[in-house]
Amino acid sequence: MSQFGFMERLLDGVEVEWLAFGEVAKIQRGASPRPIAKYITDDEGGVPWIKIGDTKSGSKYVNGTAQRITQEGSKKSRVLNKGDFILSNSMSFGRPYILNINGAIHDGWASISEFSEHLNSDYLYHYLSSHVVQSYWISKINSGSVSNLNADLIKTLLIPIPSPNNPEKSLAIQAEIVRILDTFTELTTELTTELSMRKKQYNYYRDQLLSFEEEEVEWKTLGEVAVIGTGSHDTKDAIVDGRYTFYARGREPLKLDTYDFDETAIITAGDGAGVGKVYHYAQGKFALHQRAYRIVPDESMNPRFVYHYVCAFFYEYIQKASVSSSVTSLRKPMFIKFPVPVPVFEEQCRIAAVLDKFDVLTGSIAEGLPCEIEQRQKQYEYYRDLLLSFPGKEGANSKLGGLE
Repeated sequence: MSQFGFMERLLDGVEVEWLAFGEVAKIQRGASPRPIAKYITDDEGGVPWIKIGDTKSGSKYVNGTAQRITQEGSKKSRVLNKGDFILSNSMSFGRPYILNINGAIHDGWASISEFSEHLNSDYLYHYLSSHVVQSYWISKINSGSVSNLNADLIKTLLIPIPSPNNPEKSLAIQAEIVRILDTFTELTTELTTELSMRKKQYNYYRDQLLSFEEEEVEWKTLGEVAVIGTGSHDTKDAIVDGRYTFYARGREPLKLDTYDFDETAIITAGDGAGVGKVYHYAQGKFALHQRAYRIVPDESMNPRFVYHYVCAFFYEYIQKASVSSSVTSLRKPMFIKFPVPVPVFEEQCRIAAVLDKFDVLTGSIAEGLPCEIEQRQKQYEYYRDLLLSFPGKEGANSKLGGLE
């Protein structure tokens, strides 16, 4: 089925009108009471204070907040109602969220409220989430014409309204589009929920298998059972088509034409957002960032056993070992002193084999649920862009300055 054939059947010959966003909704910038610390309260009578941290990746709704502000503070902010939308205007530009609560927003958000009666809010959510709209926001920011996603810019976005002269027909078409797209998002939600349950199951078994009484096993420090060191490269050394894997400080490995090590090693970031977290298990030849650490277990240790143990407990250990509540960088002594249980080698292998099975199911992008979730998300994005490709889009896009 071609895109145009599908849309023709759905629209059944009706006209599509492109209206400026500001014509079909009220769009305003948020506001922050200053200084904000003065207005934060633990009082249950306070107003939920909606921040970036209260939104979750992949979630459509804001369901709660970590903080509240006083009633006085809310008067200096912008208070929204359940069902209103918010868009970030400085981080994750233009990503929409629907409020499932009443709450106040700061000036890092833009608000969308008082929708036209001819506009289905879920239809609007899917459209604002589309690649077309997201690309438009990015193009405007990158062009230098604006520094952030301000309310005036948001008002200019063109929104497709099918059958504008027949509200009942228009809402029926919008509802059908929502029904189809929600089917995909519901599948993704079900898979994500299952993955969360599997992760809890994995964490339970991991904690059971890796918890030892002092007298049960011999305990050593990581420095006694592993070689620990850093690399010599900087991120700018990376080569797109390099022959060897280059582990830096993030989740995504890079490439280099040279390698530093040929071994099995556990890799963790020495600083940055991933400090203390294990993102990679290296095998064979690889290059390493100057602020990433390699942990190479000796012959007395099963490398996968050490990998699982470090993944489970090292981050918590460095948080407790640090004098500050937030560790920003690691030093070698923090690794050397980390206590590690040393059960007999056969038991290490058994534990590692059990945890590897859970690891594949919950963490591998090539196998298990994460791969299925990724495929469902791609399906949703494909059909979303198909269903929102209305006739006349090209003309509307030219008015927006080349929205593609």
